[in-house]
Amino acid sequence: MADLTGRALHLAWKYRMPAMLLADGTMGQMMEPVNLPEPSNAFGDDNPWAATGTEMKRPHNIITSLDLSPENLEKQNFERFERYKKIEESECLWEEYMMDDAEICIVACGITARVSRNAIVEARKQGIKVGMLRPITLWPFPKKALAAAAEKVNAFLCVEMNMGQMKEDVELAIRCKKPVELCSRVGGMIPTPDEVLAHIRKIAEGGKEA
Repeated sequence: MADLTGRALHLAWKYRMPAMLLADGTMGQMMEPVNLPEPSNAFGDDNPWAATGTEMKRPHNIITSLDLSPENLEKQNFERFERYKKIEESECLWEEYMMDDAEICIVACGITARVSRNAIVEARKQGIKVGMLRPITLWPFPKKALAAAAEKVNAFLCVEMNMGQMKEDVELAIRCKKPVELCSRVGGMIPTPDEVLAHIRKIAEGGKEA
């Protein structure tokens, strides 16, 4: 959270678009040591697009997405999507854990990723080859990394604190090449390592979760 807060601000400034930092309540109440970077002016002083006072030194900037010309609106849309494409290619972040020989890939982020690590360690002790791909950016979503994982693993397990929204993202990313199961709790309930482990075992034994 400490690292990504600064990164989110930097990316919002760099690409001139909103950036949102997502964190769950449990992580927001945890305490851990962090190494904070040295303060710096990462944004520079010369930003000709800024809507600050001009002091009559440059033309006024008008920030709007409204243009009554269909041709101009189309051009604007193409420009936006070129920007999105650039971001997807250069700013996607994820972390892999014990994925070298994994046959089951867990996909989780936030506190569920920490819970899943404990379940993975226990599953490995029981001879089950399971690893995790943890998205650090939910957009851009690590589609290429998941697609590559789909060529090696037998199944995916999404561990979430909702009704399975990320499960759909994983299915899209891997083009449904492999089954994607769900371990979820809602209403603020957190899946336990034992619950995640039970899902891992069932997948490893050839079962399927609803």
